[in-house]
Amino acid sequence: MMLRDQPWLRASNTRAVIAVLEAAGGSGCARFVGGCVRNALMGRPIQDVDIATVLLPEETERALKAGGLKSVPTGIAHGTVTAVAEGVPFEITTLRRDVTTDGRNATVAFTDDWSEDAARRDFRLNALYADGDGRVFDPTGAGIADAEAGRIVFVGDPATRIREDYLRILRFFRFFAWYGRTEIDQDGLAACGDLAPGMTRLSAERVSSELLKLLGAPDPTPALRAMAEAGVLSQVLPDAKLTDVFEHLVSLSDDPALRLLALLPTEEAGLRRVSASLRLSNAMRDRLLAAAQATAAVRLSMSERDARVILYGLGERAVQDAVRLAWAQSPNDEGPARRLLALAGQWVRPKLPVGGKDLAELGVAPGPEAGRLLKAFEAEWIAQDFPTAGHAERLAAIAAAAT
Repeated sequence: MMLRDQPWLRASNTRAVIAVLEAAGGSGCARFVGGCVRNALMGRPIQDVDIATVLLPEETERALKAGGLKSVPTGIAHGTVTAVAEGVPFEITTLRRDVTTDGRNATVAFTDDWSEDAARRDFRLNALYADGDGRVFDPTGAGIADAEAGRIVFVGDPATRIREDYLRILRFFRFFAWYGRTEIDQDGLAACGDLAPGMTRLSAERVSSELLKLLGAPDPTPALRAMAEAGVLSQVLPDAKLTDVFEHLVSLSDDPALRLLALLPTEEAGLRRVSASLRLSNAMRDRLLAAAQATAAVRLSMSERDARVILYGLGERAVQDAVRLAWAQSPNDEGPARRLLALAGQWVRPKLPVGGKDLAELGVAPGPEAGRLLKAFEAEWIAQDFPTAGHAERLAAIAAAAT
C-alpha cells in the first residue's frame, strides 16, 4: 500500500530530513511512523511527523549536522533526537525494544529489527511505518486493516502492553474516542479494567493530559461510558458521574475543561480536590471554581439586568460556562440560553467610575474608611445597573452619611 496525496510527505523540509538520514544509513534506514501514517490512511489531519530509524542516536546527530540541519537531543537515553528543518520539528527515534519496565519508565535497548520496534508499541494502528516514497509497512499484519476499520487493538497481549506503561489504559479510551468506528475491543477493555489500579503509579500530569485529550474528542461519551463500566473512570475521577447532562453538553461545547466540569459535582471543596489530584493548572482550577460559582447564581430565566451583576463579578467565561451547563440541564431552553450567551459575549464590563482621588476631594484620606466608602458606592452602583451619570453626587451622599 502507498500513501497518496500527502503534502507533508512531499514537503521540502520532510524530504531534507529523510535525505540526510539516508545519506548516512542508506536507502530505507528511516521510515515515518505512528500518527502521521495512521492519520494519512484514515484521512485525518497530520499534526506531527515522527520518524523511526536504524541509526543510533549519535549517528542521527552526526547525520543532521553533516546535512546542515539543527538537532536537539530531546531524549537521547530513549533514542530520540529532534531535527529542525525550516522551523518544523521532526522527532527521530532509533528502533528499540524494552529491556525492563516498571509500568511508568522503561529501560530500552536499540535494535535494527523493525518487527521488534513494532512489538513494543501500544496499538496495531500505531505500529505502521512508511518509507520516503510513501510505501506502508505493517509488521503486525493488522495495523492497516485496523486503521481502515477504526479499530483500537493492542499489539499482542493487552495486559503485557499495559504493564509496560499503565498510561496505555487511558490511551486506549482516548484513541477509541477519537478514532474508533467499531465496537470497543473486548479483550483490551477487560485488561484495562483488571489493571486499572496500576494507574496509581502514573504522575497526575500524565493522567490529566490524557484525560483532557479524551474529553476533547468530538463525542467522548461512548469512551467514557466504557471507562465507567470497566471501573477505570472511578479510578481516575472518583466523583465523576456520567449523566444525561454531560451528554447534552457534548453537543453544546467541545471545550475539555467545561466537559470535565459537567462530570463533577459543582461544589468548591470537591473541585479543589479534583484540581489538586490531577494537578490542573491554576488557570484551569480557577476557571472551574468560577464556573461553579456562576452556576449557583445563573438561571436561564433571569433578567439581563441580573445577568449583568453576575457578569460584573465573575466575568464572561464563567457566565457562559454556567449558561451552557444550565442549557445542558434544560435542553429545550435554547432561546433563553442563547440570549444570555449573546449578552455575555457583547457586554463590556464597566470600570468603577470613582476612586480615591474623588474621595480626597471630599476630604476623605486614604485608608480603610476610604476603601469601605468605595465598596459601598460600588454595591449601590451595581444594584442600580451601572448608571453612567451622577457619580460624584452619590459618592458625596455616601460619604456624608458615614460621618
